[in-house]
Amino acid sequence: MQPIRILFSSISGNTRGFIQKLSTYANDQQAINPSAPLIEAVEISDLTNFTDETTPFFVCVPTYLSGGNGIDNGVKELMTNTLGEYITYNRNAQLVQGIIGSGNRNFNEQYVLTARRYAHATNTAVVADYELRGTSQDVERIYSILTKLA
Repeated sequence: MQPIRILFSSISGNTRGFIQKLSTYANDQQAINPSAPLIEAVEISDLTNFTDETTPFFVCVPTYLSGGNGIDNGVKELMTNTLGEYITYNRNAQLVQGIIGSGNRNFNEQYVLTARRYAHATNTAVVADYELRGTSQDVERIYSILTKLA
């Protein structure tokens, strides 16, 4: 089975930490069942050279916003702009299989708002979400979702 490809952005390290846990979990699953897919994760940052993606991928994005509530009085994306630009580079958006969002539930309507905005921009769906660095239950749940959708 092909690995599950995930493009992600990590500002504070929470998303990177979650992706590392997800990758470790996938490795453990493959040790039990050789047909279980691995995770191929690529961090997109300001240093990333834009390229044309050739295989389907998921996007994992944290929520960093400024101002507004994102519903009726505006919002400004912060920090994840490079990932958004990479996804919309040439035809990359056509290969997005779904969005995984992270955030903090304390921010109510803004929880995973960046993921919802990315899903809208790529005409896909938010397929999973988790809070902050995610729990081991989040890792298992999201891996299961991704293996069914990949």
